[in-house]
Formats: sequence, structure tokens, C-alpha cells
Amino acid sequence: MKKILFVLLALSLFACKSSKKETQELEFGYQEKEIKPETYYSEDVTFTNEKENFTLAGTLTLPSHKGVFPAAVLISGSGAQNRNEEIMGHKPFLVLADHLTRNGIAVLRFDDRGVGESEGYKPEATTENFADDVEAAVNYLLSRNEIDKTKTGLIGHSEGGIIAPMLAAKSDNIAFIVLLAGTGIQGKDLMLMQTALMAKAMGTSDSMIERSTAVNKQLYELICSIDDIKEREEKATEHIRQYLSKIPPAMKGGKTDEELVSGLLKEINNPWIEYFLRYNPAPALEKVKCPVLALNGSKDLQVPSKVNLEAVKTALEKGGNKNFEVKELDGLNHLFQECKTGSPTEYATIKQTFSPVALNEISNWILDNVK
Repeated sequence: MKKILFVLLALSLFACKSSKKETQELEFGYQEKEIKPETYYSEDVTFTNEKENFTLAGTLTLPSHKGVFPAAVLISGSGAQNRNEEIMGHKPFLVLADHLTRNGIAVLRFDDRGVGESEGYKPEATTENFADDVEAAVNYLLSRNEIDKTKTGLIGHSEGGIIAPMLAAKSDNIAFIVLLAGTGIQGKDLMLMQTALMAKAMGTSDSMIERSTAVNKQLYELICSIDDIKEREEKATEHIRQYLSKIPPAMKGGKTDEELVSGLLKEINNPWIEYFLRYNPAPALEKVKCPVLALNGSKDLQVPSKVNLEAVKTALEKGGNKNFEVKELDGLNHLFQECKTGSPTEYATIKQTFSPVALNEISNWILDNVK
């Protein structure tokens, strides 16, 4: 990978939602081959986002065709995700839904808007729009007779860990939330940490990381502080040109300065990027009164565990929440796989899709809180 890519928005795996309306189907990977859905009830379902009037599609799994069960909606991370949150040959939401359902918890997982069988693709959509989709999923789940309406919660991974508190803060229908690598700090600060950590894991020199971090910080501040698009573009262009003038041609990935500037301006004007960089999850977390479980892997390079768990803890305490647990899981990466380095380059090479330790932490905590 050309080191110029470490400079700005493009490197981050907390990437903006893809412009593609569909994702490529991959073969079941590793743990998924062992799943036997016939041991419980599974149903393909659809429901409607009433605010924007489009249909979303997903899968509802129930421990049994008869009965009333506690339940959870799974919320995917950033990028165009299908209902299994499919990434690099793995289907973590399929594994998680299977585990929870086998342990007595109903699960609704669904294709992101514009992905798979879901409608509603809009390139200008932000995290706030995706929260509306999750709210529609919750409303559908609560309409089912098999669901205990007093024991229905949210499980959000990565960006989904931002969305879960957004909804729980304003709704009495959410009985619990689980944050899997959820963030507790403002987006612009997370992006700086994430990019630096991943660059370090890929062997980038400390001097290059420091230089890129300084450039990124200034650029993020421009995005967060200037609302007028024309003014923001002018200042960002000047800022980017100054940086590129100091970069050897060999580090520009074969592109001209004009091409690099044009591509980066397109990123800067992406509504999702702007919203994410500006958003601070703390105020929403302070308003969450339901039980909260926050889990992060100690080797997560995308959402560094210690700083984010501490920020989540601080916000919940500030809001007076008395029922929460924050926990760092040793040796796990952003996808909750047991790993060596935590680098995203490992994801596809690890046979494990989801650590059994993490799966049990989630199910045991939920069951303890819905007795």
C-alpha cells in the first residue's frame, strides 16, 4: 500500500457507507459451517422505515416457534453490510445470532439500506439515518407476539455501538444495550487514533505517522468547524496542497496532485464522514438509563479499547446509570477474533469468526439482565 494512503480519510476502516447497492456473497467461513439453523425457528422478514418509506429485509431467529422470548436487534458497523455483517470471508452476525438463539434469545438481523434485499439506498445517508432503520427494526420486533416487549434490546458493533445509545437515550422500549467495540469519544479523535495505530501495525515509520496525524488533525478541524462547503473546500484544498508539495512523487501512488486533491475533496464533502467526525457519543450515553454492557478487544486497532471503554464508563456514570459493565477482552481484535496483532490484515487469515469467550460474555450478561 502506498504510504500516501496513510495521510487522510481513505485509510480508515471506519469507512463511509459504500456507494454499492449490493455486496458480494461469500462462502460460509470457518465457524459458520457448523451452524445448523434447524435446531431453532428461522424466518425471513421485511419491515418498513416509515420516516423514509422504504422496506428493509432481514432474518428473525426464535428459540422455538412457540413461546415468548427476550430479544435483540443486531446493528452492523460502518460500510455496506448485509444481515450477517459479512466481511473478509466471515459472517460474525450469523455466528452471534446462532449463539444467542440457542441460548434462549430471539434475534433480528437485517441487511443495511441498499444492501441485499433491503431498499432505501441514499448516498447522503448518515449514522442518524441508519438509526432510523434500527428503530424500524425495533418497532417490527415489538409487533411480534413471540417477543417479550419488556426484554428487548440492541447489540451494536462498531458504528452500531454509536447507534444503540442514540436510540436507548430517547426510547423507553429498549431494555438493554450491548456495545461491541462501540465508541466513547468524538469521531475526529477516534479517526486520528485509528489511522495512527493501523499505520504503525503496517510498518509505517513514527515520523511519517506523526506528520500524517498532524495533517489529518488540521483537516478534521476544518471539516468540523466550517459549515459552508465552498469555504471548507477552499481551505482544505490549500491545506492538502501544502502537504502534497512536501511528499516525494514515489509516495503518491502514481497519481497527480490534482487527482489526489479531487479525491480527497470528495471524501471531505461526504455527509457520512462529516457527521461521524463531528459526532460525540458522550451526551447520548449520559441519557441511557437501561442496563449497558460495553466490550472491546484489547488488540482492537480501529476502536482502541482503553480510551473508549473509559469514556463510555465516564459518560454512563455522569448520567447516573447504575447498571452497566465495561470490560476489555484480552487478545481480541475489532471483530472479536483471537489474534496476534489486531491488524485488519489478519481478519481474513484467522479461522475463528467470533471468540467463544466474547459470545458467552454477551449471552450470559443479557440473560442475567432479563430475568
